[in-house]
Amino acid sequence: MTKKLYIGSLPYAVSDADLERIFAEVGQVESARVIMDRDSGRSKGFGFVEMATEEDAQKAIQQLNGATIEGRAILVSLARPQTDRRGGGGGGGRSGGGRGFGGNNRGGNRDGDGWR
Repeated sequence: MTKKLYIGSLPYAVSDADLERIFAEVGQVESARVIMDRDSGRSKGFGFVEMATEEDAQKAIQQLNGATIEGRAILVSLARPQTDRRGGGGGGGRSGGGRGFGGNNRGGNRDGDGWR
């Protein structure tokens, strides 16, 4: 069981402090964070709250899932573990499949005469 909650459908004006205040009404909050877009600096409309106990986390889900904040019904659920987003590939900077003749991967040359 986890104490970390995912909070979705947040109004863009909600801050970390607002999120902490809302969830503190249900139980003890260890951390509250609204996720911000790194380019624009604006809220992405979701965040995470870590409650002090699993019981507080369950109570927050029961009491706050679907609650309305600034006219929007928020979603509150257990947060899923973060996955490694670095990925395992990426081309080596050369597109086109590596055949050297336009990269169409169909075996022919650019003129389409079909030789292989």
